[in-house]
Amino acid sequence: MNNDDLLRPIDGADALTAPLAELNTADAVEYLNALDEAETTALLEALPLPRAVKILEQPELRHASELIAALPAERAAALLGQMADDRATDIFHELDEPDRQRLLWRLSAEARLSIQKLMRYPPNTAGALMTTEFVAVPTDWTVGRTLQYVREVERSRETVYAIYLLDPATRMLEQVVTMRRLITGQPDTPIMDVAQVNPPVGVDPLLDQEEVARLIRRHDLLAIPVVDPTGHILGIVTVDDILDALIAESTEDVQKFGGVEALDKPYMQIGFVEMIRKRAGWLSVLFLGEMLTASAMQHFEDELARAVVLTLFIPLIMSSGGNSGSQATSLVIRALALRELRLRDWWKVALRELPNGVVLGSILGVLAIIRIAVWQNAGLYNYGDHWQLVALTIGAALVGIVTFGSLSGSMLPFILQRLGFDPASASAPFVATLVDVTGLVIYFSIAAAILSGTLL
Repeated sequence: MNNDDLLRPIDGADALTAPLAELNTADAVEYLNALDEAETTALLEALPLPRAVKILEQPELRHASELIAALPAERAAALLGQMADDRATDIFHELDEPDRQRLLWRLSAEARLSIQKLMRYPPNTAGALMTTEFVAVPTDWTVGRTLQYVREVERSRETVYAIYLLDPATRMLEQVVTMRRLITGQPDTPIMDVAQVNPPVGVDPLLDQEEVARLIRRHDLLAIPVVDPTGHILGIVTVDDILDALIAESTEDVQKFGGVEALDKPYMQIGFVEMIRKRAGWLSVLFLGEMLTASAMQHFEDELARAVVLTLFIPLIMSSGGNSGSQATSLVIRALALRELRLRDWWKVALRELPNGVVLGSILGVLAIIRIAVWQNAGLYNYGDHWQLVALTIGAALVGIVTFGSLSGSMLPFILQRLGFDPASASAPFVATLVDVTGLVIYFSIAAAILSGTLL
């Protein structure tokens, strides 16, 4: 089968692809996601090659690697060969090793080398996200010659919003010119005369994707060059690629906040057994942690027997401490992700959260005391002859537990990051479990101090 055969749709394709005829690429992807794998594979085989390539290049298309593996080898290789190198690399990463080798050696030498080069970089780094399809010209060209070159190659480049200027002798990155500046320059003007004034911003291929995103936002770029230690440009990371990567990472973090192992597929695509496996681990860890709560209550069994009224407020006090801890954890994790905080700032956070916890606990403590007083005096519930001491106990316990929740919730992300774990693992359920266990000790210790000689 030659390239002309691959470019032409198969016989009977018009009827098969008719539902996609009036849809733009994004809507076509949504339509295909609603079909089963066999139907989607048939459509991708029937579509004209350029149209199929555009659809497969969309990260929103589900099961792209499975679809590629299910296509005839020649068709799959033709699609991969015309896709952007970074997107093709993503698909190759997801393929099983036999399919990967089967298709890799059907690509052109240029495409194969580009994909193999990109696959060497660790996930979630600039090197893994970059594309090698960018426009670069020597610094001794003119505006007119550069524009002509852009016209010739633009179909094979992922973006032409920025043109990278290289030293003619060393091929090192010297400067960047935007398309806006290029098209407003005179044809005979040297290209360096319309380049930006500031030195080009480049990133190391091993730089984390979140730091890449921060630099793109800070410098207001549509793409950022990836350079090696010698100053040679390896590729570029475009703003749309970094957005897709950050959305995926944010989704993973949100799932971890809920005490769930990160899902690598959409919710409805996760099988029953896999869903159980993703959720059972964390749930079991949290359950074992909550067993310590039962142990703590057993330790204070005598106090509970003598002052049953204290049990009425256990859910109220524990949930308040857990909520405070979850608030602090969420704020600190986000600040760490945005590089607003560093590990060395832990003591600054502690100094902020300690008074925050005291004030927040005091607010809740006052509300609890008012509630007990109103219920007692209105005859809604009788807390006993020592109800004032019970109210004081609850108020003081809330100050202590909310303060501990704020402090521990803010410190856990720092501890986890220092140990090399993802701070998102300091999820709300984990913090709540910690506060539940410690909170009981704080609660009954305060109760023993205040109610000693009366109820206890």
